[in-house]
Amino acid sequence: MKMIPLGRSDISVSDWCLGTMTFGNQTDQADAHRQIDMALDAGINFLDTAEMYPVNPVSAETAGNSERVIGEWLAKTGRRDEVVIATKVSGDNPGWVRGGAGYDGKVIPEAIDFSLKKLKTDYIDLYQMHWPMRGSYMFRQNWTYDPSKQNRAKTMDHMAEVLGALGDAVKAGKIRAIGMSNESAWGMTQWCRIAEEMGLPRMASVQNEYSLLCRLYDTDMAEMAVNEDITLLSFSPLACGLLTGKYQGGAVPAGSRMSIGPELGGRMTPRTLPVTQVYVDIAQKHGLDPAHMAMAWQRTRPFPISAIFGTTTQEQLAHLLAGATLELSDAVVAEIDAAHRANPMPF
Repeated sequence: MKMIPLGRSDISVSDWCLGTMTFGNQTDQADAHRQIDMALDAGINFLDTAEMYPVNPVSAETAGNSERVIGEWLAKTGRRDEVVIATKVSGDNPGWVRGGAGYDGKVIPEAIDFSLKKLKTDYIDLYQMHWPMRGSYMFRQNWTYDPSKQNRAKTMDHMAEVLGALGDAVKAGKIRAIGMSNESAWGMTQWCRIAEEMGLPRMASVQNEYSLLCRLYDTDMAEMAVNEDITLLSFSPLACGLLTGKYQGGAVPAGSRMSIGPELGGRMTPRTLPVTQVYVDIAQKHGLDPAHMAMAWQRTRPFPISAIFGTTTQEQLAHLLAGATLELSDAVVAEIDAAHRANPMPF
């Protein structure tokens, strides 16, 4: 597995990251622990979780269980030094965490301490804000995005307050690096600017959706990442399983994400399966597994990426790991680029 720097921090992470958002509901603890072992054996040293996980569905009753599953693995194995652990504090929410309250300078230290307790560790390698408090265009909100109600002065004050609390946590040894999630190019540059002006921790990463079917990151965010040394932690690189091809022809495998949420978080539109088929066809033409091609494509991009994938079962993980060394030819990448130009953003 290729290792890459996490932003300007002193942390190195594998360019694949094991996402744990199903740990504690769809994935039971025994299977989750086996997946972590398998990932480490394959050279993956990076785990991503969040205080609101697991998902499918998210609920106040289960929030935090994914962190607890990881904590039990750490307690059982004692392999803390072998893994880089990332977690997130939730923004405004429907009541899953802290009754719906988001984060500010007061909430941050409390949330960090609670995550440390659940994870059964003394420190978190990467601490992320799950989404901006001012709002975000991610999760299909880009189609109707309206930032006109934002208050710039309020946003600047909020960022400075949050960075101050994160700086205190770094000094206390509770976190090593910080990142954002579901953030814009403007937002990331402001976080970086304020941190530099105030001598506070600087964003090392941003966790945004990025896949063959969702390429919002390719322009302004890409430029930001290259110039500000921000690592993309791409979530849903398989587009919630769409890019495995398992939903083609209207199939809905038992226990799959679509069997639980048919809309796949707004990803299912009349264009989704036809466009997915274009990529499945490219993979088949070149004798590739569609999921392996989708993951390998992430390595071809002109900005740093650690791709966060989630596998509900250890069998799914074993299948994905079988393609971990795949490098795409120029011909395959060219066909992918042509397919994207002809079939942009199906959801």
